[in-house]
Amino acid sequence: MYTPALEHLCIVMVETSHPGNIGSAARAMKVMGIQDLRLVAPRKPYSQDTWALASGANDIIEQAKIVPTLQDAVADCHIVIGASARSERTLQWPQMDSRECGVFVAEHLPQQKIALVFGRERSGLTNEELDHCNTLVHIPMAFDFFSLNIAMAIQVLAYECATAVRLAMPSETTPPDPDDALASAESMESFYTHLEQSMIATRFLDPENPRLLMRRLRRLFGRAGVTVSEMNILRGMLAAFAGRKFQTRE
Repeated sequence: MYTPALEHLCIVMVETSHPGNIGSAARAMKVMGIQDLRLVAPRKPYSQDTWALASGANDIIEQAKIVPTLQDAVADCHIVIGASARSERTLQWPQMDSRECGVFVAEHLPQQKIALVFGRERSGLTNEELDHCNTLVHIPMAFDFFSLNIAMAIQVLAYECATAVRLAMPSETTPPDPDDALASAESMESFYTHLEQSMIATRFLDPENPRLLMRRLRRLFGRAGVTVSEMNILRGMLAAFAGRKFQTRE
């Protein structure tokens, strides 16, 4: 069954080592009706294994976007969900399991564009890459065997998202207010840059001793789900503060 809402869901694979995993991921996406694949700096080019394991999902591979950084891959997305099995981190990210992720995605599509991000086969996503994620998702597994192929992980999450979206499809839809849409990842990155510069200028942030401040603020605003109108307010506030500081100096 074709579901238009799934056009707003993309799969991002970061620095994939094995070309065959790209083909298997494309196959997993196509059987669930997801078309948008984005590859961040794949370590090896496509191979015969890529096309063989795609098993008819060649169109997804041919249309895949290849970009140098995760920030480039999610620039047009409003919600970024990172897949991670790691829990021992300096800072805790909001987390949900695969079933909760499907429900969450269904609640936000198609009003917002959502990215599901998968890291390297061996090491997953770095903390710096998780800074670009609003929340994390994990797939519950047997407590003594945490080993799941990346394409299988994509299949599980794609299934949960596609199933939840189809169950939640309304009979009628009301056009959303553009101002109520979530700010894009690109807009959020510009805001974080503006915020950091403002805090350094006011000496609230010491760039020589940042104390994870920006990472904590990313967690804060990532949880908040900043809308377009709210982003305009935040950027206006920062600009006004800068203006007030300038006038005071005069």
